[in-house]
Amino acid sequence: MKEIPGIPYRFNDPALLQLALSHRSVGKVNNERLEFLGDSILNAVVSARLFDLKPDNNEGELSRLRARVVRGDTLAMLATELKLGDYLTLGEGEMKSGGFNRNSILADALEAVLGAIYLDGGFESCAAAVLHICDPVIAGLPSANELKDPKTRLQEWLQGHGYPLPKYSLLSEKGPPHLKQFRVECSEPAAGLKVTGEGASRQKAEQSAATAALEAIVDKFIK
Repeated sequence: MKEIPGIPYRFNDPALLQLALSHRSVGKVNNERLEFLGDSILNAVVSARLFDLKPDNNEGELSRLRARVVRGDTLAMLATELKLGDYLTLGEGEMKSGGFNRNSILADALEAVLGAIYLDGGFESCAAAVLHICDPVIAGLPSANELKDPKTRLQEWLQGHGYPLPKYSLLSEKGPPHLKQFRVECSEPAAGLKVTGEGASRQKAEQSAATAALEAIVDKFIK
């Protein structure tokens, strides 16, 4: 096997591609080192692409955009579209447990394939493959501001309008350890904010409360 349909590269050394598709469950000869290499190149190429395409975004904004492109869920989606699971070599246990469809395995394998392309054909060939695979995701990215978590966006709005930072207070914690439900209040009296949010962890409940606060701000100050 010298190529994967959907990736514009044909291997000179098919053994490199086979290694990239070999999960660690098969033994010592596996794709982990290639994954490490591919991850680094992926980050570099996507960073350069975003730098060129987003001249008005600062470092933090570019970092958030890059994270959306190279995160595991995105890579797993791309690997699924390439049907990468059909080509993986897995150990017996992983085969029985459906490893061909596991997001983490698919994402790692895609990075490993990129690492193998770099070793087989050099940086330019690898960069071309990265852009071919990732450009549709980059084109569909939301604005960097939309990628900020609700707590960050709330804090920035309040500070930008001269208000103090909000206070998050735990109101309740219910349920057994594996099904905890937290309820948190987010308040900032000067801005007239007092809302609640719930979640499976305190952090998630705080983010939920911050989302409710942002919605209240839209109703009160922006509409």
